[in-house]
Amino acid sequence: MRKLSRRILCRTGLAAAALALCGLAQAQGGAPMRLLVGYSAGGPVDQAARLLSVALGKELNQSVIVENKPGANATLAGNEVSRAKADGLTLWFAASPTITITPNVMRKMQFDPAKDLTPVAPILSYYNVLVVNNDEPYKTTQELVNYAKAHPGKLAYASAGVGGSNHLGALLFAKRAGIEMNHVPYKGNAPAMTDVIGGQINMMLDIISTASTYINSGKVRAIAVTSPKRNASLPNVPTFAESKIDGLQGFDVGGWYGVYGPKGMVPELAAKLNKAINAALAQPELKKKLVDLGYDDWTGAPQLLADRAAKERAMWSTVTQGIEVD
Repeated sequence: MRKLSRRILCRTGLAAAALALCGLAQAQGGAPMRLLVGYSAGGPVDQAARLLSVALGKELNQSVIVENKPGANATLAGNEVSRAKADGLTLWFAASPTITITPNVMRKMQFDPAKDLTPVAPILSYYNVLVVNNDEPYKTTQELVNYAKAHPGKLAYASAGVGGSNHLGALLFAKRAGIEMNHVPYKGNAPAMTDVIGGQINMMLDIISTASTYINSGKVRAIAVTSPKRNASLPNVPTFAESKIDGLQGFDVGGWYGVYGPKGMVPELAAKLNKAINAALAQPELKKKLVDLGYDDWTGAPQLLADRAAKERAMWSTVTQGIEVD
C-alpha cells in the first residue's frame, strides 16, 4: 500500500479495516510486533519462529519480537493472543498439537482455537521419525512389529508428555500395526531422547528437525518417518507405508506451524499479514534453512490453515478417547 493511500485511510477512519491497516502501518518504526510461542526457547517451534521473525521484519520494515510463553500444555501463548487487541501487533506462532490435539484432551482449556482466534497464515509442515536405541535387535518396521508381537507389552516408547503429538503418533502406529507398547511420558523431548540414547527406554517419535542430529551422529537408529514420502533431510529412512504392513498403508501423521491473531481481526488486516508472511517464507535464505531442517513447504491463504486444523482436530478426537490432561 502506498504512503498516500495509508494517509487517506488514516484520516477518514470510515471503516474498521482502514483503522486496522493504519494501526499496523503506524506501528512500523513504533511498537514492535509480538510473535508469541507456547514453548521454551531453543526448541524446534521457537527455532522456526525466530527464523520467521527476522524475515517477516524485513517484509514489514518493522521489529518482530519472539516471546516465549511456555506452560499449560503450550496454551498460555494462545490464551494471551485470544484476549489481545486485534490490531495485528500480537500474533501466535502455534504448533498444531495445541490446535488439534489439546482441545480433545485438556480438561479446562481457557480458549477455543476454533472460535477465539483468527487464522492468518500456514507456515510449514513437519513430520516425525521413529528412532530406537542402537542395541535394539530390530532395524525395520516389519522387524519391530514382529518383535512386538512375539513379546507383547515388553516394548516401551517415550514422549514429551501425555497428549503430545509424539505420544499420539506412536499410539496410532501401534494401533494400526496391531501391537502393544507401553507409553512413558517425559517432561520434554530432550530428556526422552537422552534415555533412548542411554538404553533406558526402547524408542520414541521425534520431530525430524531435531532427531536428524542424533541420527546422523549415530547416537540412535532411525526406523521410519511418518510422512507419506521420504524426507529430503533423511533420504535413506523409509516411510511407515513402505513396510507394506496392513494398517500402515497411507500412514500420514505429521504436524504443522501456523500464525494466528486474536478473534475479530478484520479480513483486510489478516490478508495483509498473510501476504507479508508468505513473502517472508519465499525468501531463498529462509526457505533453504527450513528445508535443511527437514520441514516441508506449506503456505497459502488463511482458509487453508482453518480447514486443516478442523480436519485434524476431528481425526485426533478418535485417537484421544480416554486420554485427559490437566
